[in-house]
Amino acid sequence: MEKHEALERLLKAYSGYYNINRETPMKPFAAEASFEKHDEQYFLMKSAKLSEADSREYLFFALEEVLTCDRLLELDRLAWEECLRRTVPEENHKNTDAALLILADRVEEEALPLIRRMRHYKSYRFGLRGFSSYRLLVCETTTEKMTTNRTADAHLRAFRNVLL
Repeated sequence: MEKHEALERLLKAYSGYYNINRETPMKPFAAEASFEKHDEQYFLMKSAKLSEADSREYLFFALEEVLTCDRLLELDRLAWEECLRRTVPEENHKNTDAALLILADRVEEEALPLIRRMRHYKSYRFGLRGFSSYRLLVCETTTEKMTTNRTADAHLRAFRNVLL
């Protein structure tokens, strides 16, 4: 499968729940997607509010000819820094997560073990104001081989279903 076709399939799958930005994504990403959820719990009536929680997720899509270790580290840094910049750890903040999805024609062998080890996590006020976590998914489109970091393993099946 060609990487542009794979990107279109992914964006179509995510468009049901996420706001897709193809026109003005942050450079060097090909597209972005964002998801926001506000949750409230009540006891019998709305005036007796028990809790509120805000969750956000930002997906960054990158297209690469050859994914090198240096390029992987650059994309990783940009996605994580942008997630932290967009995070507003207010009173009802539960989580703000980032996911980087890279579609590459070829992935260098040296980058594969690095992908598995990449990890970012940040808690705000010892977790009282929520946390931010990070997922990384890489697909080598010529061989259809997929690699993720440890936190994205649970999403690998859904990712495969969309692309294969």
